[in-house]
Amino acid sequence: MNLKKKPLFNPSGNTDVMSRRMINGDTTNLNDFNNMKYAFVSDWYRHAMNNFWIPEEINLSADVKDYKNLETEERIAYDKILSFLVFLDSMQTANLPAISEYITANEINLCLTIQAFQEAIHSQSYSYMLDTICEPQQRNEVLYQWKTDEHLLKRNTFIGDLYNEFQHDKSPFSLVKTIMANFILEGIYFYSGFMFFYNLGRNNKMPGTTQVIRYINRDENAHLWLFRSIILELKKEQPELFTEDKINLYREMIKEGCEQEIAWGSYVIGNQIHGLTTEMISDYIMYLGNLRCHSLGFNPIYEGHKEEPKSMSWVSQYSNANMIKTDFFEAKSTAYAKSSALVDDL
Repeated sequence: MNLKKKPLFNPSGNTDVMSRRMINGDTTNLNDFNNMKYAFVSDWYRHAMNNFWIPEEINLSADVKDYKNLETEERIAYDKILSFLVFLDSMQTANLPAISEYITANEINLCLTIQAFQEAIHSQSYSYMLDTICEPQQRNEVLYQWKTDEHLLKRNTFIGDLYNEFQHDKSPFSLVKTIMANFILEGIYFYSGFMFFYNLGRNNKMPGTTQVIRYINRDENAHLWLFRSIILELKKEQPELFTEDKINLYREMIKEGCEQEIAWGSYVIGNQIHGLTTEMISDYIMYLGNLRCHSLGFNPIYEGHKEEPKSMSWVSQYSNANMIKTDFFEAKSTAYAKSSALVDDL
């Protein structure tokens, strides 16, 4: 069975809220904020709207000086990780509308539209960072490192191929794999990069970059929560897409994402960066892999690794954009942020 692409104009669509479905529904495409089947959307939408921020409001003047004084290994890692993150958010911006074409719950599409906008802001943020600290030629070299670095290309290919598969195979199973790839990207793929930038911050280097990453991290946690919710709703509506064999495939996808992130961290950070080691990276990513599985009701993929490694507790502190520990949607905004940070407990 192929997915049914939602029509743009469907006056005969079903207006009964409880008949609404995530996929293959009969939608009118009317955005009705007062009648939503998926209750989580209302809070998520307002939270995401309150997360609005502008990259240029973050001062990078100290980073211009710091970048020139970074250790050679730190500068290489900075450039490669930034190149990777630019590509990921660029893919996200392009792929989310492709997913949205086949989601027949309007309130979910409202969320995906906001996410696509935020991914564009993230791409702009990386460009702002590079435009500020780099010469134009170096900027372009960083942006396109994935064309010449086989490690970068391999990382991009794993997610990119899954996204491309959905361009040719419009089946529900292919869509779920694409959604899982999005979940992996948001919940696993960014984290070696984030922890590297936070490590610079705790070593009093690149404070502007650290702040930009914290706001991006806050957005990505919200995106992760959104896709987790989509997957859980699909489990209820389309149980045939979550049989034991398919769940094992999804778990293998998460494991592959973890293994690639660990290998990437070893390659780009290794044991050459003060404050980080390959063991710290590996332990943290395996913990995240188990955490992501648990949030979907899947069995863990790594024995042990149930708790956040004590050696990495500082990552959670930095990733909280408001510098306050909160539960989802429950904190009041402070300082620059207009919305509370979303704690990464998914």
